[in-house]
Amino acid sequence: MADGTRTRLSAVERRNQLVDVGRAVFAEKGYEAASVEEIAERAKISKPVVYEHFGGKEGLYAVIVDREMEYVIAQISTAIAEGTPRDRVEAASLAFMRYVKERPSGFAVLSRDAPVTTGLSNLLAEVAHRVGNVFRAEFKRAGYDARTAPLYAQALIGMVTFVGQWCIDNPKMSPEEAASHVAALAWMGLRHLPEQPDRLGK
Repeated sequence: MADGTRTRLSAVERRNQLVDVGRAVFAEKGYEAASVEEIAERAKISKPVVYEHFGGKEGLYAVIVDREMEYVIAQISTAIAEGTPRDRVEAASLAFMRYVKERPSGFAVLSRDAPVTTGLSNLLAEVAHRVGNVFRAEFKRAGYDARTAPLYAQALIGMVTFVGQWCIDNPKMSPEEAASHVAALAWMGLRHLPEQPDRLGK
């Protein structure tokens, strides 16, 4: 609801504003409790403007989830693009920890259940796939069974994710410190990985 003193935003600027406002509201209240009315009120616009740009609450939520996923996947993909295997494990851990620290509202949105799919599950599946490709190449080079690479990638990403959630409740630990512990635990396990682990019960 513009007045004489408020600058009119372009369509792109308005969409970006609504994404920012919507992210904050969804992070605080979750999808079900969030409302178009509150999003519009915080953005200082009328409800029809939200519908005009996104078609409704679900459309806005989908755009927010997609943007967060694109952002964190890009960060982790860059982190694992080069370096020694240990460098890549450390860089992937740190990239995710920094994301949790620097974009808590985005992580909160991904951590909640979306109306159709779970944002965090989709994100972790994609990240694990990319990390798995790195592991697969290293496993082949080291003479290990490359078919197990996705399993270890899932284990690493799962560990990093739960530690990231823990760090939200323990903000005194920096992303760098948390990542160093996660990377050390993961690397020590990978470094001493047997070619064929003994089966449990034997």
